[in-house]
Amino acid sequence: MKITFLGSGGGRFATISQKRMTGGFRIDDFAGKNYYIDPGPGALVRSYQFGLNPTTIDGVFVSHTHTDHYNDAEILIEAMTRGMTKNYGVIMGSQSVCEGYKKWGPAISDYHKSKSLNIVLKPGEVKRTKDFTIKGTKTIHGDPTGVGFQMKAGNITVSYTSDTKYFPELYKYHKDADILIASVLRPGTKSIKGHMCTNNFSNLVNEVKPKLAIMTHFGFKMLNSNPVNEAKKVMRKTGVKTIAAFDGLKIDIDENNIEKSKYSALKNHLMKNSNFNEVFPSDVEEKKPKKIFK
Repeated sequence: MKITFLGSGGGRFATISQKRMTGGFRIDDFAGKNYYIDPGPGALVRSYQFGLNPTTIDGVFVSHTHTDHYNDAEILIEAMTRGMTKNYGVIMGSQSVCEGYKKWGPAISDYHKSKSLNIVLKPGEVKRTKDFTIKGTKTIHGDPTGVGFQMKAGNITVSYTSDTKYFPELYKYHKDADILIASVLRPGTKSIKGHMCTNNFSNLVNEVKPKLAIMTHFGFKMLNSNPVNEAKKVMRKTGVKTIAAFDGLKIDIDENNIEKSKYSALKNHLMKNSNFNEVFPSDVEEKKPKKIFK
């Protein structure tokens, strides 16, 4: 199993500025299938940038109707269904994402939902497919129907908090996770409405006790404080292996010894390849773009 981050930034200002990429992340070879999680702005382009083929995904999960989580969902669904020509894959998301709820959503059109299995998740609800079991996890955030998830297949369980404030019952939704991935927008004790800070995440990790904890979805203040240092603080407080995601991070999960999983940085194809046709195959020849920045 592999987890790849096509973006480690989050929040509106990191998204607008692209101080960190906001493409979400992929979980590949999870019970033999590949899933894209919260494909925010740039998810499609970042996939090619880091050498990943978006047509190889088998499912798309969108946690709530904020653009830094859903922006590229429909184009990835088109990639998954070969341009909406094949019935394939699974789309998972909150009520607001899939159906709409009051002023939130829907974020995915009926057309884009028409070729795939649709799973609407609510907190605490468990859905089963032939490949995995998924449970919706509660969030307290701007979108009142937003959810995280806990996916289980074989002997491995992966939890994702999505955007949420810390609350006393949060750990119950993520209990028994082998891998805990969380949106941690701010450093130290500087939490804001609807989001966790490092101190909140330390509490959650202490309660869940996963084998591996991963922080992502960083805002400006977190980036200015250095996410790596914040992850080290969590590790010291909890004793749990904790890493801060970065753009292009790949984690090769050792399912027999998750704590010793291998980490690497994916090659940036767009920066290193002089021939863009190697990255974006096309019948149209593309000229190498001029340098904009020195």
